[in-house]
Amino acid sequence: MIKNISNLGDAALYCDFGKDVNKDTNTKVIRYFKSIQKKNILGINNLTPSYNKLIVSFDLKITNFKTLKKEIENLDLINSETISNKRIEIPVCCDEQFSLDIKRLEEKLKIGREKIYENFFNRDFFCYMTGFIAGMPFLGDLDKNMRAKRLETPRVKVPKGSVGLTEQFANIYTFESPGGWNIIGNTPIDIFDSSKEFNPNLINPGDLIIFKSINKDQFLNYNE
Repeated sequence: MIKNISNLGDAALYCDFGKDVNKDTNTKVIRYFKSIQKKNILGINNLTPSYNKLIVSFDLKITNFKTLKKEIENLDLINSETISNKRIEIPVCCDEQFSLDIKRLEEKLKIGREKIYENFFNRDFFCYMTGFIAGMPFLGDLDKNMRAKRLETPRVKVPKGSVGLTEQFANIYTFESPGGWNIIGNTPIDIFDSSKEFNPNLINPGDLIIFKSINKDQFLNYNE
């Protein structure tokens, strides 16, 4: 399933699963990601999955590229049907205060906001990867008529919890940060908990996400 395994610097290797960005390709990445985790291969100190790639970082004092390449090529893979993916409901408020780019999306997509939100809240999203900022999930796939480019001028500050759309993906900003996604709402839930040493992410690759619409009062009183 891996197209190629190559060096990435001195202490990492790069597993290439091809150019396609879709659920089938990403499921293969996740199978290898979880299979390597399960085997606990000596010397590996970090795994970074993406849409169609997997980076395996290692300690040169313990192992090397040639040894790890052979281990991964001969890996006993977890069956895709046995991978336990969580199904997580995320509340989102789309009040005017939080839907910063809904007017822009109406213009770009030539779709009314009611239809945009109807489409958004009536589908399951698959987590391809997390990254850019800690714990930020990249969630696919939006319908083709819902796909818009990033903002021409990114914001200096996107509020924490903002839910954005760009191209085929939705995401959630886990911290206030710069960004250029089209913001349509905000969630009161913490998607990343830095106090947790092991797996601080609420959402992980392979999880299924359902967004639930809440009003502003529910948003403001969510954790009470």
